[in-house]
Amino acid sequence: MSKIFAPIIWIFKIIYKILDVLLITPVSKIIYRVRGFLKDNNSRFEKILNRPNVLVYLSLICAGIMFLLVDHNVINLTEKEAEVIEGQKINIIYNDEAYVVEGVPDTVDITLIGSKSSIYLATQLGEHKIDLDLSGYGPGTYKVNLKYNHSVESVTYKLDPATVTVKISEKVSEVEPLTYDLLNQNKLDKKLSVSKVVLDTSEVIAKSSQEQLNKIATVKALIDTSKITLKESGTQTLEDVELVAYDDVGNRLDHVEIVPSKITAQVTIDSYHVTLPVKTVVTGNMASGKAIASLTSSVKNVDVYGDKDVLDKLTEVEAKVDVEGLSENKKLSVDLIRVNGVRYMTETKTNIDITVGNEAQREIGGIIVSAINAGTGLVPQAAQGEREISVILKGTQEVINAIQDNQVFATVDLTGLGKGSYSVPVTVTTSDEKVIAIPTKTEITVNIH
Repeated sequence: MSKIFAPIIWIFKIIYKILDVLLITPVSKIIYRVRGFLKDNNSRFEKILNRPNVLVYLSLICAGIMFLLVDHNVINLTEKEAEVIEGQKINIIYNDEAYVVEGVPDTVDITLIGSKSSIYLATQLGEHKIDLDLSGYGPGTYKVNLKYNHSVESVTYKLDPATVTVKISEKVSEVEPLTYDLLNQNKLDKKLSVSKVVLDTSEVIAKSSQEQLNKIATVKALIDTSKITLKESGTQTLEDVELVAYDDVGNRLDHVEIVPSKITAQVTIDSYHVTLPVKTVVTGNMASGKAIASLTSSVKNVDVYGDKDVLDKLTEVEAKVDVEGLSENKKLSVDLIRVNGVRYMTETKTNIDITVGNEAQREIGGIIVSAINAGTGLVPQAAQGEREISVILKGTQEVINAIQDNQVFATVDLTGLGKGSYSVPVTVTTSDEKVIAIPTKTEITVNIH
C-alpha cells in the first residue's frame, strides 16, 4: 500500500514546499515583525502568536483570500491574450419563402480576448455560431449587428465584420429554359466523346428578387464528364446534376434559387472516328539549285477520334516538313497536326524520308484563275485578258515533267469584298507537295457585280 500512496504523498510534499516558500514563510516574517512592534504592549497577543498553529491558520486564511481574488479576476496574474477564429459561417434567420437577402458576407472572423485558459475553453466549447437575425424585417436596406453565441463568460470577443448592410427584397419566380454545359471533358477517355445529352426537364423555376431575375441570361445543368465510368460507347445516367444561373457576361448568380436544384441527365457516349490519309506540307526554301526528288512518310493513314461534326469536315492529317536550307538527303521525325475537335489520333508522329536532286524549271500557260469566298449573291469576273495566267514550276526534272495542267490550281480570295473592282493577289498550288509553283502574274483585276 505504501507504494500506492507514495506518489500522492510526494505531491502533497511538493505543494507544502511551494506554499511554505511563497506564502507561509513570507507571512510568518511579517507577523514576527508585527510582534516585534507589539511585544511590549500586549503580552496576551504575544501568547497567541507564540502558539505553533496560529501562523498556519493565518497563512491558510490569506491563501483563501488570494484564491478568491484571483478567481474573480480582482487580481489578474496573467496577461490577456487573443486568438482569431477565421472563416465562420453566418446563420441567417429570416423568412426564406417570402424574401431574398443580399449583402451578407460568406464568413466572419472572430477574435477571442482573455486568459490563455479561458480562450482554450472558448475554442473547445460550442460551435462558434454567428447569427444574423432578420426575422422582424421587411423589404428594404438595413444595417444589422451580428451576434456571436458562446458559453465562456470570461472571454470577450470582436467580430470582423461586426455589422453588415443587407438588402431584403420580396421573392418572385419565373420559368426559365434549361440547357447544359459539359465539364472536365479532358478527363474523359480520349477515344470517347459525348454525342448526346437528355435532361429530365427542359424548364426550371428561378426564384429571387425581380432585380436578380432580370439579370438571368441562361440556366445551365453542369454535367461533370469525369463521373462517367464507361470505357466504350453507351449511355450512362448521372444523378444530382447541379443547376446554375448565369448573367449575360457569364457570371454566376448566387442569389437565385432554382427549383428543382438538381436534375438527372442521360449522357450518350460515342467512340466516333474516321481514317484519314497523311499529307506532307513542305515549308521553307531548299538550298540554291536543289529540289525535292521524293518525299515519303512512314505513316500513310491515321485513325482520328473526336466530335462527329468536326471529323466529317476533315479530309487529311497534315505533317509539316521544314526544308529550309536542305541540300542533301535526310530523314526527319515530324509531328502530325491535331486540329481543334480531335480528341485522339492513333499516331502522333511520322518519319519523313527526303531525297534531294537538282532543281529544274518548267512553265505552264493557260491556267484559269478561280475566285473563292465571294459574297452571297455577288458575281466575280476577271478583267479582260486576266482570266488565265502562266505558272512556273520548280522541282527536279522528273517531278515537274509529271505535272499535268489540271494539277495546277490558281485562285483569288474575295473574302469581305463587295461590289466593285479590285486588284487581288493570286495564289498557286499543285497536287504535288514537292513542286514549287510561282505565278508569272502575282495580281489580277476582278470586277464584282
